[in-house]
Amino acid sequence: MLTIPGKPLSGFCDGLSRRSFLKIGGLALGGLALPQILRAQEASGVRHTHKGIIMIFLPGGPPHQDFFDLKMDAPAEIRGEFKPIDTAVPGIQICEHFPLIAQRMDKLVPIRSIVGASGAPDAFECLTGHKRRGPQPPGGWPALGSVLSKMRGAANPAIPPFVGLSPKMGHVPWSDAGDPGFLGVAHAPFKPSGEGKDDMVLQGITLDRLADRKALLASFDNFRREADATGMMDGLDNFNQQAFGVLTSSRLMEALDIEKEDPKIRAAYGKGDPKNRNDGGPKLMEHFLMARRLIEAGSRCVTLAFSRWDHHGQNFNACRQDMPMLDQGVSALIDDIHNRGLDKDVSVVVWGEFGRTPKINAGVGRDHWPAVSCALLFGGGMRTGQVIGSTDRLGGEAKDRPVHFQEVFATLYHRLGIDVSQVTLPDLSGRPQYLVDRGYQVMRELV
Repeated sequence: MLTIPGKPLSGFCDGLSRRSFLKIGGLALGGLALPQILRAQEASGVRHTHKGIIMIFLPGGPPHQDFFDLKMDAPAEIRGEFKPIDTAVPGIQICEHFPLIAQRMDKLVPIRSIVGASGAPDAFECLTGHKRRGPQPPGGWPALGSVLSKMRGAANPAIPPFVGLSPKMGHVPWSDAGDPGFLGVAHAPFKPSGEGKDDMVLQGITLDRLADRKALLASFDNFRREADATGMMDGLDNFNQQAFGVLTSSRLMEALDIEKEDPKIRAAYGKGDPKNRNDGGPKLMEHFLMARRLIEAGSRCVTLAFSRWDHHGQNFNACRQDMPMLDQGVSALIDDIHNRGLDKDVSVVVWGEFGRTPKINAGVGRDHWPAVSCALLFGGGMRTGQVIGSTDRLGGEAKDRPVHFQEVFATLYHRLGIDVSQVTLPDLSGRPQYLVDRGYQVMRELV
């Protein structure tokens, strides 16, 4: 954490305590010092291309048969209350409460047959492609954003390569923005909604005073360098320079400040509701826009979580409220990405951790259903205007073209030039780990 206190503290002659001094040159990125991130980026090699991924997590598992796979020939206790509507692509129909998405279907790919869910009510599998309850390598599986941080770094040194916008929720596993696993905290997501946001502003200190403290830090580093026989201190000044550059740059704060956006674009995204209901459910429409701004500014991956879809009761009433908001946010993001020429480079995936039961329960809700779920993909230069997969008559099992979570991950990595059949990363024991399990490959329908 970078701490620049406005009031003097006891300790050194500059008014800094030892504890505060040791944190200078860092930024609150999940407890990580920013120079460490920058060293990791240089070690992996920051590429000149700027491709990115936005992952929109729908906490609690959206009802797939009420989204993109309505079963009008099924019995009433399966069929539900919603009607299908035609889309811009002949033959593809989706829920009536997604009219804006329907108009843009030529730019989208609904997947109706996602399989492989663990059934755990959390974001882990949507973030990593792996089951939390399954075998884990030493250190644990890293999130997709952490992998991109390690392998691609940031397109701009003033912007963290991995940003997690997921808000706090009562059910904490839904708030997970992504864990770096065996890649280490150097590749943890930056969370602007957390403590780090306060440390992005110089609080009561001038740039000249910051420079004095930077010089003080350098003098201590010189002492440590002379005492270090390993040579690991070499080049530290360069990374600290970059860390201070991030602090004094306005690029990250500007990307997070949606008030700087054209009012018409902000209006297109709409306004949401920040309140948590029960165990989760903030509907932060501005996060759709913020994600695009962060990617455009230099991030490789931005994750966010929208609303709460765990409707064991009153499923249809809840969906009537939330579906139009999701429809607006996703549609505005589609338009924004295409209008800004990002549609070839920025891939977007919208999904939840599992689907919902075909049969409507006594509380007019649908329960957890790991057997099959849905997803929505767009951007990234993918072949859009098609639907992939199907389920049986009741929407309970994948029928045609089951698509595993890891196939989606393989495709997303592929769009950033990472070949999952070849690339490995060492875990904490030094053993090479493939990014997805052997046998899962890129979805050829999309490339």
